[in-house]
Parts: sequence; structure tokens; C-alpha cells
Amino acid sequence: MKMKIKVKSIVNDLDRWQKQKEEEAKKKIGRKQKEQEKRKQKRRKVVEVKKVVEEWEIWEEEEEAARSEEEARKLVPEKFH
Repeated sequence: MKMKIKVKSIVNDLDRWQKQKEEEAKKKIGRKQKEQEKRKQKRRKVVEVKKVVEEWEIWEEEEEAARSEEEARKLVPEKFH
């Protein structure tokens, strides 16, 4: 009788230990997924910022070209337009 109780106790302890390990593994996976999602969001923000910077640079170049064209028109007499 005592042997059966000990075996049941050991089996219950093993089951409890296994469930605990499974829960820990699930938590670890959840943390990794959250970290990956944060990294993805940061990457998205960086990409968005880069796109905005590129658009801004293009806009500045276009504006500068328009200004220089306007200045050139001012310098050239009107009969050459």
C-alpha cells in the first residue's frame, strides 16, 4: 500500500513538473513573440522615417531647381524667353 502511494506521489510530482515546464516554455515563446513584434514595429518606423526623409530631399531638390530656373529667367533678358 505504501509503495502505491509513493508511486502515485512521484507520478503526480512528475506531472506537475512537466506542466510547469510547459507553462514556462509557453511564457518564453510569448515573450519572444512580443520582442519580435516590437522589433518589427521599430523597423517599420525606421522605414517610414527613411521614406519621409527621401521624399523631403526630393522636394528640396525640386524646389531648388525651380528657384535656380526662376533666377536664370531674371538674369536673361525677356526677349530670349
